[in-house]
Amino acid sequence: MNSIERFMNTVERKPVDRPACWLGMPDIKAQPALMEEFGVTNMHDLKLAIGDDVYTVEVPYKSETASAIYAAFDWYQDGDVDAEERTLTAPGFFAEAEEPEEVDNFDWPDPEKYISLEECEKLFQQAPEDKVILGMMWSAHFQDTCAAFGMETALMNMISNPEIYEAVDAKVMEFYLKANEIFYKAAKGRMHAVLIGNDMGSQRGLMLSPDMVRRFIIPGCKKLVEQAHSYGMKVIYHSCGSIVDVIPDLIEAGVDVVHPIQALAAGMQPQNLKDKFEGKVSFCGGVDTQDLLVNGTAEDVKKKVQELRGIFPTGLIISPSHEAIMPDVPPTNIRALFDAATEGQEG
Repeated sequence: MNSIERFMNTVERKPVDRPACWLGMPDIKAQPALMEEFGVTNMHDLKLAIGDDVYTVEVPYKSETASAIYAAFDWYQDGDVDAEERTLTAPGFFAEAEEPEEVDNFDWPDPEKYISLEECEKLFQQAPEDKVILGMMWSAHFQDTCAAFGMETALMNMISNPEIYEAVDAKVMEFYLKANEIFYKAAKGRMHAVLIGNDMGSQRGLMLSPDMVRRFIIPGCKKLVEQAHSYGMKVIYHSCGSIVDVIPDLIEAGVDVVHPIQALAAGMQPQNLKDKFEGKVSFCGGVDTQDLLVNGTAEDVKKKVQELRGIFPTGLIISPSHEAIMPDVPPTNIRALFDAATEGQEG
């Protein structure tokens, strides 16, 4: 099987020669050691050398205040959104807002001005034809809306003043739907899947009640999923933490794959997810980045991957349980992960 066939069969829970696997998006500080381990000098070659089935592309967004689409909103009005160090907790532009009409007081960016179609084309021309092209869209409307107020205020508004929360969220969604439309059209059918999501889980459970997730997060999720599906793409939905209680809602919204199976979070054990959701949705992740990949041996990692393959003969994209591999993960453990994941590959 080639990478595209393997990925599609894994997502659709059909037989595979071995599971699809994905490296994720290594943190910039982790990249030099990984490149050294695999004998390459850039991330493009690393993606190819590692045996990854997935090749990621990001929206080329560049404005006066931001260099990444996930940092597009200047909530603090300081003229420079730090994509690496931004926070959700500091008071944002709408911290004192009370009326829905106040959303018009913010200078909402227009993605059409800041997404270069020429750069989009370069991305897709560079992408290998034999790999799954995954668009890292994020479209994290819940997280952005929390940052717009400051997270504590945002969560309080969900209860005491939901109209103002929903008014800001609607504007954030409007931005992402337009930005995604631009990128999807630029892809011209060359993208196979997208990753969207919002971090709504903690180690022990959801950060807000399932009913609040259903009111404030799932409707946006459904719109984003429907948009991607209209272009024939699969949707991977990301949320760190324990989200087992709302996976049925993600399934109902049309999500194809739940990412990243934070394996040490409550209820997110792979066997539990298999027992609860077999035949209803697929998963991506499962190789623990909180302890195993950091502190385990290469043999420990191989055993875990073999265990995951036993639980999920298909329906699981083998990947670290966090999309950003950090510098504390030994590159030899990433090699072990891929050695075990690709064992038995045809051809």
